[in-house]
Amino acid sequence: MRIPAHSVCTAIRDDIVAGVYERGSRLTEELLARRYGVSRVPVREALRTLEAEGFVVTRRHAGACVAEPTEQEASDLLEMRMLLEPLGASRAAQRRTEAHLKVLRGLVRLGQERARRGNSEDLRSLGGWFHETLAQASGSHALTSTLTQLRHKIAWMYAVEAPASPVESWAEHGAIVDAVARGDGERARAITTLHAERATGVHRLRFPGAGDRPDRVRTSQHPVNMTGLRH
Repeated sequence: MRIPAHSVCTAIRDDIVAGVYERGSRLTEELLARRYGVSRVPVREALRTLEAEGFVVTRRHAGACVAEPTEQEASDLLEMRMLLEPLGASRAAQRRTEAHLKVLRGLVRLGQERARRGNSEDLRSLGGWFHETLAQASGSHALTSTLTQLRHKIAWMYAVEAPASPVESWAEHGAIVDAVARGDGERARAITTLHAERATGVHRLRFPGAGDRPDRVRTSQHPVNMTGLRH
């Protein structure tokens, strides 16, 4: 069976974010099709999607290449997230379901437990799941999709340091959920704004200044896992 283009798109995007394909490097359909074990058709569709998302650009005489965002573009992404995450929390207070609350509370319990134990690696993934679920609870597909793209691009452009106080950070997560559960949109927005401002302070740009354009692809430290794709 034909592998869907969105699955190929996810695999390529994940490798761009992980740095397997360096900024400015060429992305030929032949190379990508061979790497992921697919035909060139889903690769072509995936590249169009990634170009629309800002991960890929098409250059004359070079074809598809990994984008090279500027420092200003990277800064704009953080500012956009700081505006949209509080909006999502406010909407979630009005539109969340009991299922959303159950997942959010479960993530907060796990996060607070891991924070007390000092397990920072688990906290990063738990934090990602928390904010993704909070966005989904907003009931807005457009907002959820935009925030998801922002998270992918911010993860690509920035290295994130561990917060100075993980326990305090997860206490804020808990306060957000409490406000959402009560239907208090203004408080949910206010706490999320404060939380987003603090989170922005631990982001460090991966590509400061204008670097050279590499023409090579780094070898991934992990094999590409296509198990979830249907053939």
